[in-house]
Amino acid sequence: MSQLPAKHSFFYRNGLSLVFMSLFVVTLCAQAFTGWHQHNSELEQEKAPAISFTKYLNSGHFISATFENFESEFLQMALYVILTVGLRQKGSAESKSLDEPEEVDREPKPGPDAPWPVQKGGLILSLYKNSLFLTFLILFLISWALHLYGSWLDHNQENLLNGEAQDSMAAYLTQANFWFETFQNWQSEFLSMASIVIFTIFLRQKGSPESKAVDAPNSETGK
Repeated sequence: MSQLPAKHSFFYRNGLSLVFMSLFVVTLCAQAFTGWHQHNSELEQEKAPAISFTKYLNSGHFISATFENFESEFLQMALYVILTVGLRQKGSAESKSLDEPEEVDREPKPGPDAPWPVQKGGLILSLYKNSLFLTFLILFLISWALHLYGSWLDHNQENLLNGEAQDSMAAYLTQANFWFETFQNWQSEFLSMASIVIFTIFLRQKGSPESKAVDAPNSETGK
């Protein structure tokens, strides 16, 4: 018996993730390449020798810049996932309904198509029910730690080039530089979250699941 052809192509079924992952890889490579040149330019100004691209990928300059951005994105998603459980915004497409029960709030029931943690139950199910938030939280904490590590390495390299003493990581944590890097990214993520919540009250994008229907009233809450 011949196998029926797939209803949709692989790209059609996975286009959103493929496009975003491709954009991620391209822009990360571009960041690494341009950051390498920028860092070598800074070293040249300090009369220090340039470093290879491979060595740059292990430098504090690259590690700090990369995970500084990862950290804020994962924090944004972790907060977005957990805060939308209990908080509401009248008229926003990003909010649950003010009064109506939501499908996402119902208790999971085992079934032939349910994921295996639902079938298993117990502690596994309890973790699975919060796995999206927990995963983003863990990724945020890992990224925060790597941002701190990279920023500390970069700071001590600058001290070395300037003939100054190197700082311990604990001492570096008390200085303004790391927290300036941190908060300048966090505040932009909080602004972007507030923007999507508020703009979807009044603005529309036909065809987007992040928007209400074009003819929906501004007071309608949820998608």
